[in-house]
Order: sequence, then C-alpha cells, then structure tokens
Amino acid sequence: MSLWVVLLGGLAVAQEFSGVARLDARVSGITDQRRGFAMELSLSQGVPYRAFTLAGPARLVLDFREVDWDGLDGDELDQSDRVSGVRVGAFQPGWSRMVVDMAAPHLLDSADLALDAESGRALLRVVMREGSAGDFAAAAGMPDLPGWGLPEGLAAQIRPRQRGEGPLVVMLDPGHGGIDPGAERAGLREKDLMLQFARELKEALVRAGGFEVVLTREDDRFVSLERRVALAQQAGADVMFSLHADVLREGQAKGIAVYMLSDSASDAASAALAERHDRGDILAGIDLKGHDDVVADVLIDLARQETQPRARLLSEALVLGFQEYELRLNSRPIRSAGFSVLKSPDIPSVLVELGFLSSPRDLENLNDSDWRGRLAQSFVDALKAWRIADAAAADLVRQ
Repeated sequence: MSLWVVLLGGLAVAQEFSGVARLDARVSGITDQRRGFAMELSLSQGVPYRAFTLAGPARLVLDFREVDWDGLDGDELDQSDRVSGVRVGAFQPGWSRMVVDMAAPHLLDSADLALDAESGRALLRVVMREGSAGDFAAAAGMPDLPGWGLPEGLAAQIRPRQRGEGPLVVMLDPGHGGIDPGAERAGLREKDLMLQFARELKEALVRAGGFEVVLTREDDRFVSLERRVALAQQAGADVMFSLHADVLREGQAKGIAVYMLSDSASDAASAALAERHDRGDILAGIDLKGHDDVVADVLIDLARQETQPRARLLSEALVLGFQEYELRLNSRPIRSAGFSVLKSPDIPSVLVELGFLSSPRDLENLNDSDWRGRLAQSFVDALKAWRIADAAAADLVRQ
C-alpha cells in the first residue's frame, strides 16, 4: 500500500494559534504533467497529513490535522484533465479531508511539504503518475489507522497532560541569582529582571488556566545548572523555559532569540553565550566538568532522539507568538548551543534570551511593564498552540 504519513519536526502554528491551517486557493491547484498530474496546496502553516489512494472509483485521499477549506471551489482548484472532481470537508473532530476523484488509476509517486522558515507557511506538493489497474489495486486501500487515532493499548504511553487531561506543568527558570548576577547594565542586573519576568509570566499562565507553574528560584538565590535540571525533573515538568537577557560584545546582538540544545553551536556567538552561562557555576565554585562530561553525551543523544523534535516545535511556536505580538526578534531567532540547563533528556527545554542588555532598546523594553505584559501573553498563546500540536504529533508518532 502506498501511504505517506508525515509528522512535521518543524511543525508551525497558525497565526492566531487556532491549530488550523488555512488554504490559499489563489496559489493552489492541480495541473497535468507529462505522465500524470501534480497538486500543490499553499497552507498558512505546516500540519501533519497522510496521503493514500482508494479504488472503486479511483481516488486520492489527503487527511490533515487540520485545514480550513472555507471558500474553496473544487472546480477552480482542478485544472487537470486527469482529475474529474475535488471534494473537501471534515471527517471527524480535528481532522480534515480532501478527496480527488481520478479519471483513471494513478499511483502515488511523492508527497512533500516544504516549510518557509520565516513565515511558517507551507507548500504541499503531491505527484501522481500513470499506473496499471493491477498496480493501482495492489497499492490502494484505507490505512489500518481507524480514525487516524491511537492503536489500542498505546494511549497510556502518552502523558495524560499531553492529551489535555490535566494542567500542563511549566518550569520557569529565571537565570542567574545570588552570587551570580548575570549581565549588568545601567544599574540593572539580569538576575533581577529575569526573576521579575518569571513571576509575571507565572501569573499570566495561571490566570489563563490549564497550567501549573513552578520556578527554579523564587527569590535572589544561587541555583546551580545541575540543580535547575533536577528541579524540573522533580516537578514532573512537561516543558522548561530558561530565561535570560545577556550581554554580547561581538556584533550588534539585539531582539529575542530562542536557543535549543546542541553539542555543536549554530554560530560563534551562541557558543560564546553557552560558555558565559556555564561560567556562573564555575565562578560559584561548582566544577561542571567532573560530572557533566560523563553524562553530557548520553543526555544530548537522548534529547536529540526523543525530545528535540518537540523542543523545535516549541521554539517555532514561541517565535510565531513573538511575531504575533510584534516583539522584536533577533535576526536569527532560533539558534542552538550546548547549554547545560537544557540537558534534561525527557523535558522539551529551550533557553530564551528575552533581549540583550548590551542593546539600549532591549534594555528599555525589559524595563517596560507594558512590553513585558505583551511578552508574557505571547508565551501563553504559544504554549497553548504547542500543546495542541504536540498532542497531535504524539498521536502520529505512535502510529
């Protein structure tokens, strides 16, 4: 059976965080090719999808989680002599379907979804090629995924909170503290600014409902990087945000940036930043090397295999949230480096530089309560969107 089931590691989130992609029919269509036909669908965001064929009559079926078909005219979309009709609609809650009736049997040749890293938009291209009736019959059929839900017995493998059955546990980690002040500019200290925002973000999340929020520190005290990770584990956190506002002397660092874990930094500035963050423990008399070197490779491998796709999804949701609230982003808003605080193997964790104190404008923003209010709300919206996408991804991974 020819079946494409696609789970986007870089799944984007809809602009209004509804979890629904919107089709732009103006730049979508089905056109003939030399030995078949091709369909291109322009979507407002990437979504998980599957593509398969059915016989009696010959049809191409595409299922999405999920697409708003409002205003779509199937006749306008179909510009191919090899296609006799296009029908769209919802086939179960949270899932959308497109059925392409074919004038003759065609085999599913390829299905590719390309994401625009800046806008989050997606282009799905499906190519069908001519095939014999026998080959088509052998390949066609409904996938053994009833309702595109979880196979029996696997539901328990997903955390109940991931299924939306309880509050999402969010660990907020205000960077630095105590004898480690972090960056300092104009009488303001990073440790104080991050604790202030963490408290405000906690209030916004609790007020929104559906979240349980824990802080790695509630006051001006030093917490080692290893301890921060351990606290997230002890709290049973579903997600962890490490909050910072550093200083970079190299270049003109400015705007919000989201960092993911990687053993190789995405750029020199990110590598320097990771060294600065680890230096706080060293200055406090804690030797990171004796313990961390032994386990770092294992943790990083586990995070990359199990957790990093979820962390990337979270990073992209955050960036879209910042854009939605017109918050200034770094020129490269998603980066990576070996931050020790992100090494929890089973908790999607990101480090967010809320700005750089070396930038006068960022410093002014961080000291502005209205700006911080918009920033907090962008986190709330992004987490809501990520939770929907993460649950959908978990369903598909287990299929």
